[in-house]
Amino acid sequence: MKRIKLILAMILGLTALSAVCHADGRIIPPQQLPAAIQQFVQQHFPEATIAYAEKEIRKYEVHLNDGTELDFSRKGVWDKVDCKFKPVPAVLIPQPIAAYVEANFPGSSIVKIDKEHYGYEIELNNDLELKFNKAGQLFSMDD
Repeated sequence: MKRIKLILAMILGLTALSAVCHADGRIIPPQQLPAAIQQFVQQHFPEATIAYAEKEIRKYEVHLNDGTELDFSRKGVWDKVDCKFKPVPAVLIPQPIAAYVEANFPGSSIVKIDKEHYGYEIELNNDLELKFNKAGQLFSMDD
């Protein structure tokens, strides 16, 4: 019986620790964002304003008033840009990826780009997801 109680206590403790470690970030005023993030938003999304921002352990999440969601590293380098239904600013898309999409999916636009350890994952406005390596070569496609 003591063994079962010990095991249950350990499980409960690990669950609580996991919840604390994965807790959502805290909301911060946009002025508390690193200058690099504020400048990125002003440069690439001049028509939008920051609705709210979250500071997490390893990243910042920024939500714009037009629905765009941005993820940044703690150093202020962008990691993900999700514009939902409008195109991601072209300057953020590596040239080989932009050329591939233009050649193979004419009329489609990239609405999300996410930096991954292997390269990039993008989503088109037709919900097609494409994965590219760091050299910009397609290696996976999901619909």
